[in-house]
Amino acid sequence: MHDLAYFRANLEAIRERLATRGFVLDVDRFVELDRRRRAAVTETEQLRARRKVESAEIARLRQAAVDTEERQRQVRQIGERIAQLEENLRELEDAFREMLAGIPNLPHESVPVGPDETANVEVRRFGEPRQFDFAPRAHWDLGPALGILDLERAAKIARTRFAVYVGLGARLERALINFMLDVHTREHGYTEVLPPFLTNSDALFGTGQLPKFAQDLFRIQDYDLWLIPTAEVPVTNLFREETLEADRLPIKLCAYSPCFRSEAGSYGKDVRGIIRQHQFQKVELVKFCRPETSYEELEGLTRDAEQILRKLGLPYRVVALSTGDLGFASAKTYDIEVWMPGQGAYKEISSCSNFEAFQARRAGIRYRTAKGKSEYVHTLNGSGLAVGRTWVAIVENYQQADGSVVVPQALVPYVGAERITPRGEIA
Repeated sequence: MHDLAYFRANLEAIRERLATRGFVLDVDRFVELDRRRRAAVTETEQLRARRKVESAEIARLRQAAVDTEERQRQVRQIGERIAQLEENLRELEDAFREMLAGIPNLPHESVPVGPDETANVEVRRFGEPRQFDFAPRAHWDLGPALGILDLERAAKIARTRFAVYVGLGARLERALINFMLDVHTREHGYTEVLPPFLTNSDALFGTGQLPKFAQDLFRIQDYDLWLIPTAEVPVTNLFREETLEADRLPIKLCAYSPCFRSEAGSYGKDVRGIIRQHQFQKVELVKFCRPETSYEELEGLTRDAEQILRKLGLPYRVVALSTGDLGFASAKTYDIEVWMPGQGAYKEISSCSNFEAFQARRAGIRYRTAKGKSEYVHTLNGSGLAVGRTWVAIVENYQQADGSVVVPQALVPYVGAERITPRGEIA
């Protein structure tokens, strides 16, 4: 959500900035709705004040035994007009709020300008893709061959785009979750939380998933509850409608959660394997900070996510998203893309974003400055990392000619094995 006063004062500049991300701001509709809404508010307040004065005068006249029937009739008419205005105002407020809620965040001035992902800019790389002396296989072949991944039985239980991890495959997934949480809490200073995996509509509105992206979510019938698409939603909303003390900032939280997405807009992307699932696991990093430090905090959060890949020895690159590729609520985003040799491509494994005050304004998250003034915090988050995609990266990057997979040294204590060989499959 945007600062309304800033919006009114900078409409043309805002229209131009939003155009760089492919959003057309209907300035005329904004101005007209805002004008009518403010006019209705002004007239309502004036009529209420007039009614108050008239009521007091009627009371005085009645004490003096003066006939007040005509004045009482006029006061009733004022009341009827106020009721009409209030109904009209509710409709205008709903329309205005709906319009504002559908306007994406403004891109930060440092974001590359471009229409889509083709304009993204590579910032840095780590590691070189491994040169195999055999043809590397994709995880959807390796996993079943090793008996650690069963997609057919998952489809039988649920539908396609679900997975069953088996034996060391399941242990590797669990190991990655514990490893990521340990690194972020012990080395990077985050506090671990375990939030609910269901959330209400207010929380989803606060982080920007509702109302625009309802079709991408799974809703619980007969309840105002949704399966979370990411731990970002419940963790960010921990402080909804709260005012934090400035000396608590920055607050750095991390959380494991399963994530549920309908993938309504994926249109056949990554349909093989477990790159794009309806259910997947993720460790999320969330920060609340002062506005003046938020871009420094974004760089730090991105480095924290990168550190997981460095410890696992996985090649990756960091890409700054262009204006046309930004998420709805983001002011600036870095994507971290890991090399997948079985697919011969870099694939996104984390998005690290600064939302500035966009989410905080929607969720009512403020902080009290040293001067006692209440201002909106800036919120940030990023995957630290997407667990399933990290699983894929390990299986594909550490595969051997004999079909086995070497476990990265950092994970050996968590997995309890140095190599994954064909065993443990469900009979």
